[in-house]
Amino acid sequence: MSDSDAVKPLVNGKKQLEKAEDEKSRLQLAKLSAEDSKKEASKNVMVLQQQGKQRQEEFSKTVKGIQNDISMLEKGNKDLMEKLKKSQAKLQAKKSESATLQQRFKIYVQIPEKKVKFTHKVEDSDDSGQHIKGVFTIAQRPSVLLKGGQALITFEEEKVAAQILKMAKCTVSCDKDKVHVKPKSLTLDPFVKFEVHLDVSTKTLSFSNVPFTLTEERMRDRLEISFSKPSRGGGEVQRVDYDKHTGKGQITFLNSGVAERLALKRKYVVDMDREVNVKVDLVYNYKLKKFQTFCGTPTRTILLCGITDFQDEEDLQDHLEIHFQKPSNYGGEVECIKYVSGGNEVKAFFTEDMAEMEA
Repeated sequence: MSDSDAVKPLVNGKKQLEKAEDEKSRLQLAKLSAEDSKKEASKNVMVLQQQGKQRQEEFSKTVKGIQNDISMLEKGNKDLMEKLKKSQAKLQAKKSESATLQQRFKIYVQIPEKKVKFTHKVEDSDDSGQHIKGVFTIAQRPSVLLKGGQALITFEEEKVAAQILKMAKCTVSCDKDKVHVKPKSLTLDPFVKFEVHLDVSTKTLSFSNVPFTLTEERMRDRLEISFSKPSRGGGEVQRVDYDKHTGKGQITFLNSGVAERLALKRKYVVDMDREVNVKVDLVYNYKLKKFQTFCGTPTRTILLCGITDFQDEEDLQDHLEIHFQKPSNYGGEVECIKYVSGGNEVKAFFTEDMAEMEA
């Protein structure tokens, strides 16, 4: 064996040792790098955890704020609903009160025919002859509902009624029997007085029930042609107003009297795409003025209550009148008396001279 052969193993071993050292160094470096990466990763995880926790807290706060807002909105909605219910209840009460007042103040009466006497001509009117004007005063008579076992008595003097009202009860002798009555002051139902100012045009005629079958311009032309025909009682037309949505309108004639003549017929034939019967009437304009409401207590009239019904109505009424006419019973001259027996009701009306009110 030569020296070169002996050195070869040493050289190879040295190379392997160096290679192992290099591998060891590489592995140590890799380990250090991995540890640094691990630390960085751990740091990042902690940061992410902190951010997640912070966002969770922010989310919880946001949810809590939204829940508070929802609670406040629900409470506000509940309060509004309660207010709405109260307002609706008040509105219903007001509607009921309004309906009651409307029913109370409605006047159902057939206005009698009146003879009108011409007195003078109005000179200061620019539309003389074009309008018929009138003013009507409507006065409701004060009244009270008289029930069974009650009587109304009106004295000539106020002081007599005042004396009777001071007494808690009055004992009235009726032949062999006696009846105890309680005098009370009387409050009348509200009553009204107002003026109706009426204005009737002698040139303008209203019509209705005209179907919209042609163009709006042609409808007006056909209406003007139809109402201009003398053979049907018409006359020269000055103006045509027509509402296609309601089928209503007005015709204004050049001369007075035509509208009045046609209004008496109540119907008129107009030529459209076919003949149509339309309703016609005068144009009325009216205003309510000087509306006044009155209520109060008559100063000479009292109400007698608790009257026992044991005699004929007229006989018992006579006994009541006799008793309250005697000065010894603190009575006086009786102007009017009305007694209603049990089970009946009577609406008692007051004339103007008797309706002397105290506010």
